[in-house]
Amino acid sequence: MDVSGEGTFQTVGIRNRILILFVLAILIGGAVVRSSITTSLDGFTYDEAYHIGAGVSYVKTGDFRLNPEHPPLTKLWTGAYLSLFEYQISPFRPLSDKVDERAFIEADVYNNNDPDLIQSRARIAMFGLNALLMLIFALAIWRVLGPVFAIGSAVFLAIDPTVAAHLPVVMTDLPLALLTGTSVVLAVNAFRTWRPVDLALASVSLGGALAAKHSAVITMMAIAIIGLAMAAWHWKNLPGVTNLIKRLVSVAAVLLLAVIVLWAFYFFRYHESPMTADDQFNRPLAEKISDVKSPIYRAGLTAMQNAYLFPRSYTWGLADTIRAGAEGRVSSALAFGEVYYGRAPWFYIPGVIAVKLPIGLLFLSILGAIILIVRRRSREAIAPLLGLLFCSFIYLIFLTRGSSYGGIRHALPILPLFAVLASIAIHWAVISRSYLFRGAVAVGITIAMTSAIPVWRPWEYYNEFVGGTANGHRYFNDEGVDLYQRYKEAVRYYHNEMAPAGEHPYTFYLLPEIDDPAKSIDYISSSKERDKGKWDGPFATGTFIIGANEIAPALRWDKGSFREAVPIKRFGNLFVFRGTFDIRPMLAQGLDYRAGFQIYGPEPNIEKAAEMLKESADLDPRAFFVSLELGNQYLKLGRREEAISAYQTALANVPSTDATHGLLIGQLERMKTEPLENITTLRNPALE
Repeated sequence: MDVSGEGTFQTVGIRNRILILFVLAILIGGAVVRSSITTSLDGFTYDEAYHIGAGVSYVKTGDFRLNPEHPPLTKLWTGAYLSLFEYQISPFRPLSDKVDERAFIEADVYNNNDPDLIQSRARIAMFGLNALLMLIFALAIWRVLGPVFAIGSAVFLAIDPTVAAHLPVVMTDLPLALLTGTSVVLAVNAFRTWRPVDLALASVSLGGALAAKHSAVITMMAIAIIGLAMAAWHWKNLPGVTNLIKRLVSVAAVLLLAVIVLWAFYFFRYHESPMTADDQFNRPLAEKISDVKSPIYRAGLTAMQNAYLFPRSYTWGLADTIRAGAEGRVSSALAFGEVYYGRAPWFYIPGVIAVKLPIGLLFLSILGAIILIVRRRSREAIAPLLGLLFCSFIYLIFLTRGSSYGGIRHALPILPLFAVLASIAIHWAVISRSYLFRGAVAVGITIAMTSAIPVWRPWEYYNEFVGGTANGHRYFNDEGVDLYQRYKEAVRYYHNEMAPAGEHPYTFYLLPEIDDPAKSIDYISSSKERDKGKWDGPFATGTFIIGANEIAPALRWDKGSFREAVPIKRFGNLFVFRGTFDIRPMLAQGLDYRAGFQIYGPEPNIEKAAEMLKESADLDPRAFFVSLELGNQYLKLGRREEAISAYQTALANVPSTDATHGLLIGQLERMKTEPLENITTLRNPALE
């Protein structure tokens, strides 16, 4: 079998080109329409307002100090579109860590502008960007493999619910996945032809990937290795030092031009601010690098900074990505119903892919892989597929060693491989004379469409391996379960069902701070005179609005009293319970959250923060980072004995495998012997 396709872009006639482009436009347009309908109930994900406000600031001021944790592609795209309309931004002020910065940016989105209007415009912008990137990916597949492969890959992406969920959101994961797939396919083709136009296309797509998300450094690494391997292969067939040098220079040129493209997204400026060379970030770059635990990563980041390899904002964000993503956050991971500290087991990412892809699409991808292995293969097809496989393997290595909080969205760069494998099965069905095989492929597509396309709230989709969308939260608690999009539905329920009856709920769902009462919930708050004593615990009776992630089994702040209760209402993975429940875990978590604003807000109140942290630590000392932060605040206040006691509580509860364990031991030794003014606080590992 020749799986190279029935004609590349260059060899297909003009009429067929128009027909194929029309089919691709129908598939991608249909995906956008389906996503627009099935995500219509969604509010902003947790990060969207943060990205949007930063993006508008980039466009209007040319300043990249805000939200440097992600590169600017999606933020600039959305910010440019929103800047066409009236959008109010606040003047810059000094910011104290990410807690303060996020509150500063989100206040503009939610209170200084109309958040509903902002979201509708942001969705239009992202539908446009992601549809464009889907088309570019399909065209790259067409250019290298053929039109049937391009159409088959587009069919896969149009059906997949995770793609549908990400199409309208102002986040970086889907653009990274599409640009990674495009970059690898074009790079393999470029290193096969060595033509300047192919090398340039690979460079531009790789530069776009770097500008989409810091994880694209992995894509760049994979392409560099692929380039070196293919240069060596060509040298073997065409010996000569000059030929080898030319190939190696071409590989280096692809990488260098990609970095130049990245610099273009930062307007070719090293410093984040056009007004000053001083550090303007929410946390200085030197301190951000020092937060990274690995000496190898720290040395690499320092070298990047000293060599001016990337814009300073990019290096800051890369340090943030390494600390939170590669080294892991302080969190419980629920994987296949089992609770793990910090990182999930090695099989977590492959397992998440297996339960988040529709079974029909998995079947097509596996069938395509079998065909590729057992049938006669074409060199034209095998090289791009091996490139995608190698890049996916490199991503898997990093993902299995990193944090699991992102779930399927962090695994999206592997999706292009599955799409192209499925397209092999579709291509074979087109050219095969076997009605049995054609029927099998048709059944796979039908099953995938039936199980995936009708699903509302596709972000929460799980396949039948774990009991479907309704039960996925019983096995996982990552961001693929929920990212706080259900808050608009909670607000509607409150105003339609609760407010008319004068009822105020307990809420444990991350609701945006919106001043407009019509767009918010008047929930029970310990700061309101009306609600005095209602959060005193240990138990409370009333109506509770709580997300699926929060009721999952956890190593700290476990809210087990809700797990077996029957909700009176459910909105996707948002639950409404009525009854009497243990509120101590919620109170402990809420106190820690609010204490952060007392520490890192524009008007710090360290005494108040210490009181909140002490109460939180007493309620659940297993949250060791609360006691660690409490020790930090006592240290600032000059209260040695109380600081020592807090650090000792943290040490007693931190896992011995965590790097914080050794840091706490060293801190306690210093606390006993050194003057307090010579001792620095420890970085709270729960902070990003």
